[in-house]
Amino acid sequence: MEIILSGLVFGFITSFHCAGMCGPIAIALPLHGDTKMEKIFGGILYNLGRTLTYVVLGAIFGFMGQGIGALGFQRWLSIVTGMIMILTVLFPSMFSFSLGSRNRGGFFLLNYIKAGLKNLFSTKSFMSLFTIGVLNGFLPCGPLYSAIIISASYGHMVKSMLFMAMFGLGTMPMLLGISVLGNFISLPLRRKLSNFIPIVIVFLGVLFILRGLNLGIPFLSPTEKKIEKKMRKTQKKYSTEVINFEDIGILKL
Repeated sequence: MEIILSGLVFGFITSFHCAGMCGPIAIALPLHGDTKMEKIFGGILYNLGRTLTYVVLGAIFGFMGQGIGALGFQRWLSIVTGMIMILTVLFPSMFSFSLGSRNRGGFFLLNYIKAGLKNLFSTKSFMSLFTIGVLNGFLPCGPLYSAIIISASYGHMVKSMLFMAMFGLGTMPMLLGISVLGNFISLPLRRKLSNFIPIVIVFLGVLFILRGLNLGIPFLSPTEKKIEKKMRKTQKKYSTEVINFEDIGILKL
């Protein structure tokens, strides 16, 4: 439940940034159909395509985080996660890439994504809308970087995928509203709301660093001993429930 709520809230908050970055794409979507319901359905397909890409990215980075956690570096992963999140705000140029450049290592692939999007925008179909969403999910985006980093810090592939899925769904109301209703939030208001996003990212980054430092602060930065004690308690409770269930089954037999 915590992962679901965190992903939805983070996605919704950062969607105000998405309104500025991805808003033009959402407005220009070749929504298919003549009725409002068909256009809404097309907008939903576009957003589901983005969310699918986010889930795939969550699986990749969640698997990497899971491997790091298995090696006993979970607390260091949390610290590094927090530091990178703060760096994305303090030095945004370090995490931005030009779609027009073909001389930046593997990022030349973004040019092919851009070309693919251009071709898809000339085609009006539900499939093209879904594919636009899938490709759009790979485009550079500051909040997306932060979401990926957070998902990796869970140290569990399924949890990372769930967080990224909720993140995508959290951004859906804003972008769906823009694509269907147009630019329904004024540019000055979007800019004001976007100013809070770096603050949120830095705040979360500090929390991740504190969690990794194990300072003994209840709920905020517990020690490793308390974390291990809680894990053993949970495992013991789970084992007891399994034993009781098996006993009931034996009695029934």
